[in-house]
Amino acid sequence: MNRGPVDSAQVPRFAGPATFARLPRLDEVGRADVAVVGVPFDSGVSYRPGARFGPAAVREASRLLRPYHPGLDVSPFERVQVADAGDIAANPFDIAQAIESIEEAADAIDARLVTIGGDHTIALPLLRSVARRHGPVAVLHFDAHLDTWDTYFGAEYTHGTPFRRAVEEGVVDTEALSHVGIRGPLYGRKDLEEDRRLGFGILTAADVLYRGVREVTDVLRRRVGDRPLYVSIDIDVLDPAHAPGTGTPEAGGLTSRELLEILRGLAGCRIVGADVVEVAPAYDHADITSIAASHVAYDLVSLLALSQTPSDQSREMS
Repeated sequence: MNRGPVDSAQVPRFAGPATFARLPRLDEVGRADVAVVGVPFDSGVSYRPGARFGPAAVREASRLLRPYHPGLDVSPFERVQVADAGDIAANPFDIAQAIESIEEAADAIDARLVTIGGDHTIALPLLRSVARRHGPVAVLHFDAHLDTWDTYFGAEYTHGTPFRRAVEEGVVDTEALSHVGIRGPLYGRKDLEEDRRLGFGILTAADVLYRGVREVTDVLRRRVGDRPLYVSIDIDVLDPAHAPGTGTPEAGGLTSRELLEILRGLAGCRIVGADVVEVAPAYDHADITSIAASHVAYDLVSLLALSQTPSDQSREMS
């Protein structure tokens, strides 16, 4: 029998340790099918810092989450064992060493991960780890920005470069890469040309508005097919009205409702890992961003629970 969250009828939601959704720690249950892990690292940002405090803020906001997800008709904490694996310590003064530490720590956790960042630099080591288990993966990347630039100030590893590096390293399936929510000014038309060359399809924030959630979801599902899928969500995919607490906000983004409904449309896909990044609580107002991110993470946990097959569970339990 799986161990779930603390009973809010016995312990008030504002009391007790702030694990994600008040779930048990991984060391308390010994094993997990899905683990939520934090990476408090933001040394790769190009504008406003502060995402190193994102994991703690999202966990705090997640106290109000409840164990049944009506939108997906699943009780994820009953279906599979979900646990909070704590934080991965990453060197804030050495990006290369931090990436190595994140990759090693992800490899060591024998569960499918929902990772809370931290800045988007962390997607690269997480993709390396997932690819080691599943081969090159399909990627759905929700973001205001492409994150496929080559370098910043000559640096190859930043929050604006992880998906170019992932393509170059062969850890992603270039037949099944998609950006969702892209908007705002670019450095030039060449940014889009380079992105297409790398294999990405783009669904802009305007596409979500004019084509609608259902059509966008259908396009994404067709592109992904039955491949193992990694979902990476920069919270700035949301409009600043829905997520002010982030490092590089852009006007004209998705609503939190649109993002959650697109995610729910992925039910049945072979999701093998996910992240939610760039929550910077210092710029948040009334915890709007942290609350949105906690619900996004909950939907990702629920999708991973739905995608877990009996063979997956028996393998991970052995």
